Amino acid sequence: MTIQQDHDEHAADAAAAYEGKPSRNGYPAESKGCADAAPRSLREVCLELREKIDAFLAEEPTTPLLRDLQSRLRVSMAVTEEALERYQPEEISLSYNGGKDCLVLLLIILACLPHRFPSPSNPTGTATNPPNTSSDPAAPFPEKVQAVYIVSQHPFSEVDDFVASSAQEYHLDINRYSLPMKQGLQAYLADRPSIRAIFVGTRRTDPHGEDLKHFDPTDAGWPPFMRIHPVIDWHYVEIWAFIRHLGTPYCPLYDQGYTSLGGRRDTHPNPHLKKEGANGKEFRPAYELTDDEEERLGRDR
Repeated sequence: MTIQQDHDEHAADAAAAYEGKPSRNGYPAESKGCADAAPRSLREVCLELREKIDAFLAEEPTTPLLRDLQSRLRVSMAVTEEALERYQPEEISLSYNGGKDCLVLLLIILACLPHRFPSPSNPTGTATNPPNTSSDPAAPFPEKVQAVYIVSQHPFSEVDDFVASSAQEYHLDINRYSLPMKQGLQAYLADRPSIRAIFVGTRRTDPHGEDLKHFDPTDAGWPPFMRIHPVIDWHYVEIWAFIRHLGTPYCPLYDQGYTSLGGRRDTHPNPHLKKEGANGKEFRPAYELTDDEEERLGRDR
């Protein structure tokens, strides 16, 4: 099969995979349990996500898209688990701006934490607490996941709101910097000198992403740390298939036709999602786009 044939097949799968299924975003997330219940711990959140992801991986895929997504997910989880073995919680962070790619990456990281930090009462593992012979059963489960948010110039309020709400939902200890990327990372490492590695949601089709590996030190002239790219080989349609299959809430701008998020002055709804006969003011949701090369058509740069 050629690359173009493979893309066309995946595009057809993406168009049909969720036909007739609810497309409600679910953002803002509905609270679980009664209003006066204690908030769920990070461990509880992670175990729930692991159960969902394990269930998806155990499914018999009904389309080539879901089959390939399962393969991508297994690779990404292996990369994430390797990173969690290499680095202690205080040494590792996540670059998080509320976008679809880093959201997928965040869910994968959280689902891998029960492998790295099994329950002290069950150090050998069970179905909900899988075995990992290289993990330390005495290590306490983290209470937070470190993250850094480099804010775009002229940020969307929807993005800021989603970062804040998802940080609370997923127990992120997030530092926010309204600075250019390099200066923001410099400030973050100055504030958190223990950081040695940062998870990044870059994919091959992103600017400067074509030659990256799963583990890459930063380039000369940049703050020194290891960049970790678990979703580097994912396609656009796979990102959305994962989010929708798990029913994960996402930034509401994606339901307004935005497919790549930057700042308000350089980001627009994707023209390929414009609804016919809507006077150019209505757009279909981001998950209806199928071509990697069209993802950034709503960005000025």
